Amino acid sequence: MAASESAPLMKDGLNAHAIQRIAKSLVQVVPGFNSKRFQKNSLTGIESLELKQRVHHIIQQMHHEFDHPYKKLSRYLQDLPQVWNAGNIGDNKAMFAAWPVIDYVSVHGLENPTEPLKTLEKLTHLFSAEFSIRPFIQHHYQQTYSQLLNWCEHDSEHVRRLASEGSRPRLPWGMRLPQFIQDPKPLKAILEKLNCDESLYVRRSVANNINDITKDNPDWAINLCRSFLENQDEKTEWIIKHALRSLIKSGDQRVFPLLGYSKNVKVEIDQFSINNLLISVGDDLNFSFRLKSNRTLQDLVVDYVLYFMKANGSLSAKVFKLKNIQLKKGMEILFEKKHSFKQITTRSYYSGLHQLAIQVNGKEIGRLDFMLR
Repeated sequence: MAASESAPLMKDGLNAHAIQRIAKSLVQVVPGFNSKRFQKNSLTGIESLELKQRVHHIIQQMHHEFDHPYKKLSRYLQDLPQVWNAGNIGDNKAMFAAWPVIDYVSVHGLENPTEPLKTLEKLTHLFSAEFSIRPFIQHHYQQTYSQLLNWCEHDSEHVRRLASEGSRPRLPWGMRLPQFIQDPKPLKAILEKLNCDESLYVRRSVANNINDITKDNPDWAINLCRSFLENQDEKTEWIIKHALRSLIKSGDQRVFPLLGYSKNVKVEIDQFSINNLLISVGDDLNFSFRLKSNRTLQDLVVDYVLYFMKANGSLSAKVFKLKNIQLKKGMEILFEKKHSFKQITTRSYYSGLHQLAIQVNGKEIGRLDFMLR
């Protein structure tokens, strides 16, 4: 594929067209804003910048053109949604244009949080303010935390989601919140308010927040999910399944009963084999096995685990999904699967011993060696 035909990059969401949209919107709400100069300066050197660098670059250029006390400027920005140019409906990166406008609030409005928090509430549906709210949590904890609790009751799903997404301990692309990594207890009130939210958009954020928590405080997260189950609500059950996904993949056997899967499973594996015990990068690993149930009706999560050779010679495990099944006593099922070892940008392969394991409800029941070259 020629370079001119290559797929658009994430950073292309902040290109000349996006800058033009920002300028046309800001000039309508901020008195004295020099649209032409802003566009010229924003475009200078932008092609060499990556996505987040472009965000900061555009923030700087906006600041050069804003000639108002921040409190007054913040109120101007609150009117932005009324005139905002959302771009093309089919462009999934069109919303990125609002990112630097929203992050401007935390970069230049952090000193006094009252008005900026109002601004984030108004702007978050343009492009989630989940990144911009985090410095306020760090520097003005009590006031911001109270605002997060209030937002849980907001009419807008975008604002309610901001309460849970903005407080995630390990938000991707966002600054970490060490206070919640160390002690997630303050998040309980937020997550309890939103765990039965009518919006899937909000509930998915609640699940992501809890999944973040499982990375550092798995016991606390599991206990929270147990308390959610007392409601026996379908929405809550969905949240728990997605919130505990990392613990499911890691084989933490405590979480399977919470999701309705059998505890203390009794199964046996037979005819477990790999078609070719020596493969090369670019090949497929083909394997098969039979699974038999030795107990009355069991609900099972069947996964396979690949132990990849690392550069230092140690093995690193990664879990892959196979199937969720229900088996009666004496029933058996044949599994046949192939896993591609094609070169990908997210993984480096190293020659040497690798291993394949089968696990059921988090418990390993068989493992084989194979070689990769």
